[in-house]
Amino acid sequence: MLRVTKLTDYATVVLTVLASDPDVVASAAGLAERAGLEAPTVAKLLKPLAQAGLVEAFRGANGGYRLSRPAEDISLFEVVEAMEGPLGMTECSVHSGSCGIEDSCHVRANWRRINDVVADALRGVTLAQMLSPLPISPSGKPSGKRAIPARLTAS
Repeated sequence: MLRVTKLTDYATVVLTVLASDPDVVASAAGLAERAGLEAPTVAKLLKPLAQAGLVEAFRGANGGYRLSRPAEDISLFEVVEAMEGPLGMTECSVHSGSCGIEDSCHVRANWRRINDVVADALRGVTLAQMLSPLPISPSGKPSGKRAIPARLTAS
């Protein structure tokens, strides 16, 4: 099963908290409370998010964090890469020469294509879009469906 780590998931939650009130500089403790997370976990998330340029850190008595740019300009791809490093469905999707059968492998190009589709899908979803709830189906339950532009193309 492919999935992002808990820390990446939590980073998205923290970033949406910041995006919901973009003019406020929030403390790590305040973010933890609003996100429903432990303060040490939030502190651990904020460092790579700041290093990636997704949040700004302010020191001092009124210090804290805020988004470095509008939520509409931050993609989930950036969040995933900030927390997990380069996106790679397989090791060879990211690094050439890391597999013993690379020269004779017939599926590598397809994995790279799939990797590109996933990356494009993540680039197509912004932090601002993550703030809006999922559409409600006629049954009154969230439909779980959100249009994300993605397509497989022949290389």
